Formats: sequence, structure tokens, C-alpha cells
Amino acid sequence: MPTQPYMIIFRDASPETYRAMSADQRQQLLEQWNAWYDGLAAQGKVEHGHPLAPTGRVVSGPRGERVTDGPFPESTEGIGGYFLLQVSGLDEATAIAQRCPSLPHGMSVEVRPVADACATLGVRGRPRAVPEPVNA
Repeated sequence: MPTQPYMIIFRDASPETYRAMSADQRQQLLEQWNAWYDGLAAQGKVEHGHPLAPTGRVVSGPRGERVTDGPFPESTEGIGGYFLLQVSGLDEATAIAQRCPSLPHGMSVEVRPVADACATLGVRGRPRAVPEPVNA
């Protein structure tokens, strides 16, 4: 069956949710996440996934002249990470998102198809460049 790339993006409710949990509760949730991810990987459904650090920068302005520290700690729905999936379509990606272990703790999961090209500019996605070997 042909597959399509989808990205699921995790938006945390707030850090306080996790701080309010006991160490055992956090450990249990971590184990649920790892089992969920490992199961998807064993089925060949996830290419990769990563959590995102809570810090970084936001660049904006016509020449990129506005640089602010971010993301925004006061945000109630910061992006906490992502999975890049290879699935049959939106319904399967949505079903996977519905099994996210942190949904009961206020997390939301955005499901987006990965496009071949930007809908407005036509910029195309490209595979990662592999450097040429250096002859010594």
C-alpha cells in the first residue's frame, strides 16, 4: 500500500501540568511515550521524531532584522515536538495522533500532510544533502 508523509506536531498544555505529577506518574507517562513510539517504529510508521527544546529564537522582518528569544514561555500551547510519519493517509495519521499518551494531560496534536511544494511559492522539499567524501 502506498504511503504518504505526515507530520504530527505536539502542543503542550503547560509545563505546570507535568510539574504537578509525581515522579512515578512522569515515569509512567515516559514509558507510555516510549512504547508508543517504539511500536510505530517497529511497524515502519515513523521515520523520526524529536522533542523540541523549550528555548530558541524567532526571526522575522523583511530582512530578518527582528530576532527575539522564544519560543514564548508564557504560551499555553508551545510546540513540544514532532513525529514524521509514513502512513496510508490522513485517517491513519489521525488515528495515531489519537493514541498520544499525553492527550489526557491537556496536550493537543496537530496532524498535517507533508506537501511536495509550498502552496503559495512553489518551494519544493528536498532530501538532505550528503557531503562528498574528502580524498585524503
